Amino acid sequence: MVGPIHSLTQTPLNDRQTAQTKRPAGDFGAVFQQELERAQIRQVAFSKHALSRAEERGIEVTPTLLERLTDSVERAEAKGATNILALDQSLAFIVNVPNGRVITALSEEEMKDSIFTNIDGAVFL
Repeated sequence: MVGPIHSLTQTPLNDRQTAQTKRPAGDFGAVFQQELERAQIRQVAFSKHALSRAEERGIEVTPTLLERLTDSVERAEAKGATNILALDQSLAFIVNVPNGRVITALSEEEMKDSIFTNIDGAVFL
């Protein structure tokens, strides 16, 4: 046996338009925008070990240096590297790319006698 039939009421046009234009909080556009904003403010961080090494070795961590390291991490990430040696003429940094974290810092003097292992890429600052 079939139950009673109920009539369906149509929603007014304005309510339907509003329902169609409302988007859930986690829609693609909102999530995409959040990821873009997060990527723009992403910056390399120094581990405690790297900060103490930089201080011991007289390496000044400036906004310019952080910008250069962040750029090197982004370039390495695009190539699929996970642990890189980021270096210029007088400084070297071992950086974990997925975490965006500097693991250690070396001055020019330490670079001369060093062997770098467990890296899968090198980037010039």
